[in-house]
Amino acid sequence: MSKELLKVTDLNIEFHDHLIPETVVYDFDLTLKEGEIVGLVGESGSGKSMSALAIAGLLSRRDMRKRGEILFEGVDLLTCERSVLRKIQGNDIGVIFQEPMTSLNPVKKIGWQVEEPLRIHTDLSKEERYRKAISMLADVELDDPERVYDQYPHELSGGMRQRVMIAAAMICMPKILIADEPTTALDVTIQAQIVELLKRINREKKTAILFISHDLSLVRRLCGRVLVMKNGYIVESGLTEEIFKNPKEEYTEKLIAAIPKVTRKKDR
Repeated sequence: MSKELLKVTDLNIEFHDHLIPETVVYDFDLTLKEGEIVGLVGESGSGKSMSALAIAGLLSRRDMRKRGEILFEGVDLLTCERSVLRKIQGNDIGVIFQEPMTSLNPVKKIGWQVEEPLRIHTDLSKEERYRKAISMLADVELDDPERVYDQYPHELSGGMRQRVMIAAAMICMPKILIADEPTTALDVTIQAQIVELLKRINREKKTAILFISHDLSLVRRLCGRVLVMKNGYIVESGLTEEIFKNPKEEYTEKLIAAIPKVTRKKDR
């Protein structure tokens, strides 16, 4: 049986930066096992990205109240010391975001940014970091990784920047990769390539992936299980194919119905 890496129980997230507190996530539960890919889907504002940010330890500990447990290999990420959380972030749990241009530093070269987790979490020499960075850039299928290493983000296409983000997230070989809408800003062809890359990373490195998206067609191609969120609640969860074939909630039916269908004209 696969080892359980992550167990989230009764996660509630409440903002306190307004006059009236606002709850954005209610009673969120999730388990993620080694080598598993789980999808988290829902429309904008459903709470899926907020849940993912909480798991990644990227939500402020001020201006909001978080209740429940986020256990990573037995460590509660909601209550552990900051020093413990920092050791896990980027090392055991990697994150890639929707728009890499806002995540990458525009004045730093790609190589410097891909190596950053190694500078934080390892004692590798400059030469060792360089070799690992080049190897990782090649591993995410970037042509001429030595050239990419010396380029700036604005010199790359959107798809290339997203591959750089995946390389940076994976360079410490994390046990969990959180992918928050990683294909939204890309065209359909590049989306498919990124999905195939994530599948290969999962297959070859046994990395567990939490894939957040509003696009159920991508989730169906990538994820074994799926959780459907609406207005901060998980309204349905289960095996991806079972939910597609027999959705129990009207909201899930509407999400499935909204998937564009390709039709071909019959030959005359």
